[in-house]
Amino acid sequence: MATTAGSASSTSRPPRPTRASPGSRSSAAAPPPPPHAPPDRHLRRRTHMSRIAFIGLGIMGSPMSVHLQNAGHDVVGYNLTPDRTADLIAAGGTAAGSIAEAVSDVDVVAVMVPDSPDVRDVLEGEDGVFTSAKPGTLIIDFSSIRPDVSAALAKQATAHGFPILDAPVSGGEAGAKNAALSIMVGGTQDVFDTAKPILDAVGKTVVLVGPHGAGQTVKAANQLIVATNIQAVAEAVVFLEAYGVDMEASLEVLGGGLAGSAVLNQKKQNMLTRNFDPGFRIDLHHKDMGIVTSAAREAGVVLPVGAVMAQLMASARANGDGGLDHSGLLRGVERLSGADLT
Repeated sequence: MATTAGSASSTSRPPRPTRASPGSRSSAAAPPPPPHAPPDRHLRRRTHMSRIAFIGLGIMGSPMSVHLQNAGHDVVGYNLTPDRTADLIAAGGTAAGSIAEAVSDVDVVAVMVPDSPDVRDVLEGEDGVFTSAKPGTLIIDFSSIRPDVSAALAKQATAHGFPILDAPVSGGEAGAKNAALSIMVGGTQDVFDTAKPILDAVGKTVVLVGPHGAGQTVKAANQLIVATNIQAVAEAVVFLEAYGVDMEASLEVLGGGLAGSAVLNQKKQNMLTRNFDPGFRIDLHHKDMGIVTSAAREAGVVLPVGAVMAQLMASARANGDGGLDHSGLLRGVERLSGADLT
C-alpha cells in the first residue's frame, strides 16, 4: 500500500472538560490555553482522559479496549471482522468502519494485531495511521513483532511527527481480561511517562526496558521462556498420567514448590481437561519462536532449547493444531508417546 508522509504540524482542538483519574470523572472545565500558546498535546494527555483508537479487537485487544473505556477514556475500535467490536460497544465505546475513520480525531492509537506485516499495514498502509492521524498522536503498538521492524517503524513514526512506543504484552487472555498484563515497553522516557496512565489501565507490571525495539526483544525472550515451560508441564502431565497418580493433587503440590510457575497455574486445567480453546494460539507462538531464533542468529548467540521449541511449535502446526491454545503442545507429547489422537 502507498504511504504518504505526514506533516510535523498539528491543528489544535478546543480543550475537553477536565476529568479525574481513571475510574472517576470531574465536571470542572479546564481553563483555555493562553491565546499566544498552542495547547501542549502531551500535557493534555497527562491531565485529561484521552480519545483512543484501538485497532485489533481479538482475544487480547477486545478486553483491553473495554478496560480503557471503563477507565474513562473514549475508545473507538476497529477490527477486520466487525462483530469483534460488540464488547467495546456494550461498554460504551464506538466502532469505526475503517482505520482512517478510527484514527482521524484521536489522541492515542493503540494497535494489537498478529504480526509484523499487519502492523506495517496499519501504520504505513493507504489510509493508515501515518496518513490519517493527526501528527502528535501517540502510537502504542501492543503487538508482538520483530524487533528490527519495530525499530524501523519507530523511525518512520518520528519522522512523521508521531511519538511511538512498542509495548508488547504477556499474560494471555486471562491477563487481558483481568487488566493484569505484563507490558515490556520500548521507547523514550518522556513518551513512556505520557503513556503510563493508559498502560496502567490494562497492565499490572509496566516497565520501560530500553529504546525503540527493546520491548519486542524482551517479548521474544518471554515467549522462549513460556514455550519451554509449557512443554515441560506437558511432558510432566503425560509422565504422571502414565503412572496413574492423582493428577489434581500432583499438579497442586508441584505448583507449591520450585516447579511452580504462572504457566503451570494457568495451563494445568487446559491440559487435564484437554480443553485447548485458544487464549494464545499455537500459530502465534510459532511466529514468535521464529522471531526468537532469527534474532538469536543475528546476535550470534546459541539457543539450543529455543531451537527445539521452534521445531515443536512447527510440528504442532503441521499436525493441524495451529488454531489451538499453546497448551495444546500436550498433544505433541502424546503423539510422540504413541497416543491415538483421532
